[in-house]
Amino acid sequence: MSPFMVKAIQLLLSLSLLIVLHELGHFIPAKIFKTRVEKFFLFFDIKFALFKKKIGETVYGIGWLPLGGYVKIAGMIDESMDTAQMQQPPQPWEFRSKQAWQRLIIMLGGVTVNLILGFLIYMMILFVWGKDTLGNEALPAGIQPSAVVQEIGFQKGDRILAVDGQTLDNVLDVNRYLFLRNVETVTVARRNGDQEMIQIPEDIGTQIFESGEMIPLRPALPAVLDSIVPDSPAALSGLQQGDKILGINAQDIADWDDFITLVGGAPSSPLALEVQRGNTRLTLQATTTTSGTLGVYPMLPNIAYTNVKLSLTESIVQGFAYGYWTLYDYVAQFKYIFTKKGATQVGGFGAIGNLFPPAWDWKGFWSSTALISIMLAFMNVLPIPALDGGHVMFLMYEILTGRKPHDRFLEYAQLFGFLLLMSLVLFANGNDIYRAFFG
Repeated sequence: MSPFMVKAIQLLLSLSLLIVLHELGHFIPAKIFKTRVEKFFLFFDIKFALFKKKIGETVYGIGWLPLGGYVKIAGMIDESMDTAQMQQPPQPWEFRSKQAWQRLIIMLGGVTVNLILGFLIYMMILFVWGKDTLGNEALPAGIQPSAVVQEIGFQKGDRILAVDGQTLDNVLDVNRYLFLRNVETVTVARRNGDQEMIQIPEDIGTQIFESGEMIPLRPALPAVLDSIVPDSPAALSGLQQGDKILGINAQDIADWDDFITLVGGAPSSPLALEVQRGNTRLTLQATTTTSGTLGVYPMLPNIAYTNVKLSLTESIVQGFAYGYWTLYDYVAQFKYIFTKKGATQVGGFGAIGNLFPPAWDWKGFWSSTALISIMLAFMNVLPIPALDGGHVMFLMYEILTGRKPHDRFLEYAQLFGFLLLMSLVLFANGNDIYRAFFG
C-alpha cells in the first residue's frame, strides 16, 4: 500500500474516532439533562447519508462529507439552521428550555472530551512504549547553530546542558523551547569544556520565525566520509568511506562545516589530510578542483534515542505534563498565523494527514491522534459562531447579563460563522494544493 493511502486511512480512522467522541461529549450531558437529540452523525449528510438508523428519538448515521460531524439537539440554533422549529413554542425537552448552566455544560462537553482524550492518549503512549530520550552523547559533534541564534551567543559544537536550569530529556527540544516558550537562559558546554549561560531575548521566537530557520540548532555533522565520487581528487588521494578527517594542512577539523570551509577556501591547492581510519592515523595528499571540491559526501549521524520505561504513576504524571505543554505550544504558535508569512503556512487535511507516519505504526498513529484531539479542543473553543466556543460566548453573555440574545441574531451569527469557517477550510486546503504543486 502506498504511503499516501496509509496516511489517508490513518487520518480517516483518527478523525472518525475523535468526531464520534466529541459528539458524545455533547450527547451524554444533553441526555442527562433530558434534552432531545434528534440526530447523531459522523460526517455531514448534506442531501443524503451513507447510512442512517433511528433508535428511539435519535437518528444515528454516517454522512458522505468528511468535514466533521454533529448532533442535532432539539430547540437549538446550530449548523442545521432549522429555523422552523425555533418558531414553535418552546418544549420542555428542548435545549432552549434548559437553564443556562445546563446548556453551557452541554456545549462544553465536546471540547472537554477532546482535551481529556488527548491527555489520556499521551499517558497511554508513555506507559506502553516508554519515553525516548536524547542526550548530548548522541551528538558527538555538538550542535550547528543557524545565523539567528549565533547572534545571541550559540557557537558551533555547543552542547545543551539546561534550559532555564532544567535538563531536557531530548536536547533538540531546545528548538521548540526557543520558538514557543518564554526561555530566559540556556546553559551550554563549549568545545573547550567551559560552561556558559546564554541570555535569550524575549523576541527570539519572532526572530526565528521571520528568518525561516525553524530549527535553528541542528546536530553538527562529524567530518566522516560516506561516499567518494569516482575519479575525483578524493578517490585519487586514497580516501575511503568511513574515514574521519582530523585536520587539513595542520589545522584541526572538528566537524563537516570546518572541512567544507577549509577545502572550499583552497581551489586547485594541495592539501595534507590527517585521516583516522579505524585505529590507524594516516596523512594523505590531495589537490582540490578549480571550484574547491574533493568529491566526497558526509556520513549523516545516526541519532540514537534511548528508550526509558515508565511506571503507571510516572506515565500519568509525565503524560499530563506532555499534554499540557503540547496545548501550550499549539496556542503559542497560533499568533504567527495572523502574519502574512504565517497565513501561507496554514494547512488543511493534507497537512493534518502528513502528521501520520507513512508506514503503519500504532505509536505514531496514537501520537498524531492525541495531537489532533488537543488541536480540535482548542479550535472548537474559539469564540466563533458555528463553533462550540461561539455558543459558549453567547451563553456566558446570557449568564452574566441575564439577557438571552435574540433568536434572529443567533441565526445570523450562526450563518456568518459557518461561512467564515468554510472560507477558512477552503483557504487551508488551497494552501495544501498549492504546496503540493509548487512546493
